[in-house]
Amino acid sequence: MHLTNIKTIIKPKNLSNPLAMLLAGLVMLSGQAWALGDAAGNLPAAQQTLSMTADQATLNQQQTWQTANFKAQSPAQSKAESLFGEQLFAGGFSGVRSDGVNQNYRVLPGDQVIIRIWGNIEADRVVPVDTQGNIFIPSIGPVQVLGLSPSQLDAKVRGAVKSIYRSNVEVYTQLQGVQPVGVYVSGYVANPGRYAGTPHDSLLFFIHQAGGIDPKTGSFRQIQILRDQQIVTEVDLYDFIVSGQVPQHQFQEGDVILVKPQGAKVSLQQTQNNLAQTLHFELNNQRLTGVDLLRYTQLPSNISHILVSGTRNLLPYNEYLSLEQFKTITLERGDVIMPQADMRNDQIIVKLEGSFLGQSHFVLPKNARLAELLDNIPVDADLTDIASISIRRQAVAEKQRQSLDASLRRLETTYLTASSSTPQEAAIRVQEAQLISEFVQRARQVEPNGRLVVATSDGIMNVRLQDGDIITIPTQSEAVMTSGQVLVPTALVYRQGFSVQDYIDLSGGLTKQADSRNIVLIRQSGEVIADRFATVYPGDEILVLPKVPTKNIQLATSITQILYQIAIAAKVALDL
Repeated sequence: MHLTNIKTIIKPKNLSNPLAMLLAGLVMLSGQAWALGDAAGNLPAAQQTLSMTADQATLNQQQTWQTANFKAQSPAQSKAESLFGEQLFAGGFSGVRSDGVNQNYRVLPGDQVIIRIWGNIEADRVVPVDTQGNIFIPSIGPVQVLGLSPSQLDAKVRGAVKSIYRSNVEVYTQLQGVQPVGVYVSGYVANPGRYAGTPHDSLLFFIHQAGGIDPKTGSFRQIQILRDQQIVTEVDLYDFIVSGQVPQHQFQEGDVILVKPQGAKVSLQQTQNNLAQTLHFELNNQRLTGVDLLRYTQLPSNISHILVSGTRNLLPYNEYLSLEQFKTITLERGDVIMPQADMRNDQIIVKLEGSFLGQSHFVLPKNARLAELLDNIPVDADLTDIASISIRRQAVAEKQRQSLDASLRRLETTYLTASSSTPQEAAIRVQEAQLISEFVQRARQVEPNGRLVVATSDGIMNVRLQDGDIITIPTQSEAVMTSGQVLVPTALVYRQGFSVQDYIDLSGGLTKQADSRNIVLIRQSGEVIADRFATVYPGDEILVLPKVPTKNIQLATSITQILYQIAIAAKVALDL
């Protein structure tokens, strides 16, 4: 094993500013090699000019024909709204009954009591609690047990027995079963009605039987338990959600659980993974403090400030507060809370993948460059292709996605709005529209890899690293991949002197759908060469693009350009 570091292959460019250096890493000007960046996926210059001329000529026809699948605007950003606590009754409250008797339970008429006595007197029976709250024990008589807890019940029975039999007698008492009760659940629940249970079943059990609280109209914070039209207790389920405090209450026949209408709310707005999320929180008695809200939600660790928007005294209100200041304020109806990461982050985290030794994640200064990192990465020089290092970067992937979406929208706009002067031309337009719609639908599912090409013939570009970069250090390969429109896509052992066509022949040749003029060679470094006569190296991938099944030269050129774009951004030869 030959261990080394990677610094020797990095040759920083003498660029005037960091932006120029980054662009130098994105664009390669040697021969027909392409790199990922603003122009990623463009055709060679001659074909690109032809495509732009054809597109402009078609647009100048003032086309008006449309299909149901055509959408002129890009898809809106996804949004998600929810109410804090609305998933509560997705739990299994209705499927699990209470186990045993709550020690706070109070004996009621109809309950069943097991009594076992041995010694000077023998008895083993189950006795009911009568309507007056008594149980009857042979040789002892009636014993008043109404309202006793299980532990008090045992002591009361033991005392009654030993008041008659003072020695050589043992007593065992257990509350075997309790009288079922019917509880009414009303208010803003899915299915108001009367539901059966036991006195020590929880409030959650009964509400779940009623289908749960309606998250659009019902309150999770204002729930009342009524007995004889009087409020016995009030429950705030936020306490259960946050701290697990289960409301304790012994139900009686005819009790009513009343879910009040939903109160005023405040809204927490955040964006995660390009998804706008709004979480609503209900105010309790029209009051909620900042510290209360922070108990109910977990903010990202980098949040330092909160923007609060709403109204005060019928006037617009906006306040930009530090996290500590936010904890002290009182929120009001309709307030919108937007967390802000308004702090300088002096560190970035990058990741390594591929062939290297040691750790894979590194915390670096914000201005760190690739050379500084690679100088500290040990590799096995016999196994590692240190000349083909590349970077996967989220910003590049987003740029590729935007570029691809723009090309697809232009394709739709250009060819799905074309007018027809004859019935024959209209029939052709319909066929083209179907081809375009299906192609666009598949193309929008492609995920760009965000590959940033930093390997050049002069070495590795010493670019500035960004947070979240994934640096790929590939293993030396002895294979050449063939994919796309070849008969048998496969991996072949590299043979020195073999051409692109030789490897295609070893893969069974081209399919009937292959476009022999559009073959790209993708290096391990991410460099893309649009030249079927280029020299093949170990680790390369030969990607054969498909023909565009249309006689419309302008349409074929536009789709071919997008196929190149997809091939470069995702190393995929999309079928038509």
